[in-house]
Amino acid sequence: MLTLDTRVPAVLLRIDRNPFHHGTLGAVRSLGRAGVEVHVAAADSGWSPVSRSRYLHETHPAPPPGASLGEISAELRRISRRVARPAVLIPMDDAGALAIGHLQKELADFYLLPDQASGLAERVADKATLAEMCETVGIPHPVTLLPESTAQTAVAVRQLGLPVVAKWSRPWLVPGGAGLRSTVLVRSAGEAQELYRRSGEAGSRLLLQAFLPDGPGRDWFAHGYVDRTGVVRGGGSGRKHRSWPRSAGLTAVGRWTPDPDLKARTERLIGTLGYRGIFDLDFRVDSATGEHCLLDFNPRPGAQFRLFADGADLDVVRALHLDMTHRPLPSAAVLSGRAFVVENYAPLTALRALLTAGPAATATHRRELAWLARDDLAPAFAMGVLWCRHVTRRLLGRLRRAVPPEAPPREPEGTCAEDARIEDARIGDARIDDERASSR
Repeated sequence: MLTLDTRVPAVLLRIDRNPFHHGTLGAVRSLGRAGVEVHVAAADSGWSPVSRSRYLHETHPAPPPGASLGEISAELRRISRRVARPAVLIPMDDAGALAIGHLQKELADFYLLPDQASGLAERVADKATLAEMCETVGIPHPVTLLPESTAQTAVAVRQLGLPVVAKWSRPWLVPGGAGLRSTVLVRSAGEAQELYRRSGEAGSRLLLQAFLPDGPGRDWFAHGYVDRTGVVRGGGSGRKHRSWPRSAGLTAVGRWTPDPDLKARTERLIGTLGYRGIFDLDFRVDSATGEHCLLDFNPRPGAQFRLFADGADLDVVRALHLDMTHRPLPSAAVLSGRAFVVENYAPLTALRALLTAGPAATATHRRELAWLARDDLAPAFAMGVLWCRHVTRRLLGRLRRAVPPEAPPREPEGTCAEDARIEDARIGDARIDDERASSR
């Protein structure tokens, strides 16, 4: 049985707006069930389903997306003064992880943090430098090109062959409401060139990557926590059975599937980099070579981290808290075959899980649902209501775009018609933000 130091609270930081981020709820429940006082600082904390959890002690305003390091530091120090004692600080998104990486020395008097090398979190999260690191360490990675002009973009597309995966090297800088996605599958050189022209708007370089076809059993992920001695603790490797969006998004259904080769490569990468803290790696198997190719390195917990709750109920979030409070991290049995299901992204799979095993399955070693838990029902109901509104809004938006309205008679500027056009534009921006946040 794990015994966490309940005198030390935890603060979860998430800067990106995403009310459906089930990973935040997983962290709240994991620490809260162990008796830890859990605080959440998130941009959507006031209306997110996470705020309904019985295990959440208090919510705090978070720095808005695009906030400067000075603003983030000031907000975190304000939260620390309210908590009134040093807390374990856990970033739940890339923007938060990178900010903490830059502010580590400044925050050392207020929070308990892994001793991470300065700038390392940003280097592994940047998809351009990640490709370079993989080549240096000898970790398989899709062929990646960084064009420096529209002409080079067309040449890169011909070299890689269509379709091509286009990514912004620093996706956390992509502004909301711009209609840009962090990753896009492009099917023509013209489409890739149009994306390149928007590099300034996206805030980082465009990279083009060879497309690895998806298929059954090809999408994998590896989670873990690297303790103060450099040993990987907790976590494991898993297979993605369903994703949202399909074939390119987050894990909707995953299963704990040990793979010794993947484990060895992960530990070699972590050891070479000297990384400390929680990590989440995404892989896809190259059908031509049979090798796991690293696609992404996320320097924070993955949203499905609770899949790897082992025989002692140790997960990466609890491992971090134990290590930061100098408590021993036990070795426990791997629960091979354990499943994790996200209800709003895989509703039929979740329904089958409930019909075959009942709600009690959410607390067993066999399976865990992202939202529904028998000891904490309110977040699941709140998510259901919010998700229905979200889906309805998207359907109505598609209908509006499919049926062009009749042209209204022109009216002078400043009339009610002009006010309505302005409001329609605002609704459109909000819809784009909503889709962007929910697709991660």
